[in-house]
Amino acid sequence: MRNLIAYLPTAAIFLGLDLIWLALIAKPFYRSQLQPLLAERFYAPAAAIFYLLYPVGLCIFVVWPALRSGGAARAMLDGALFGFFAYMTYDLSNLATLRGWPLKLTLVDVGWGTLASGAAAAAGVYLARLLG
Repeated sequence: MRNLIAYLPTAAIFLGLDLIWLALIAKPFYRSQLQPLLAERFYAPAAAIFYLLYPVGLCIFVVWPALRSGGAARAMLDGALFGFFAYMTYDLSNLATLRGWPLKLTLVDVGWGTLASGAAAAAGVYLARLLG
């Protein structure tokens, strides 16, 4: 039960932060960088799977260990590292294989993934301790 209590706020906070980032703050930037690569229609199932599973990874590798032997500060650091490596893998793979993938986008996206993952993991630990 404690794992579910930790997963739910971690997932909700990551989703909320990413929606604010993508829809309100960085939308024009991403659109300008990816315009020729954007799909005509948004494919919601892929996004739903990502937003369900990425927080599972955060929980398995960061949040649940921090609940056992760390705290929110440790979760923030480890979550930021998890986000850095996950987003770096995605963005550098795209930079290496896709024509037109911008380096500027890679740098911004990796920075965002690092920040959002660290914040979501720390908040997940904090709220799991508060609620559990």
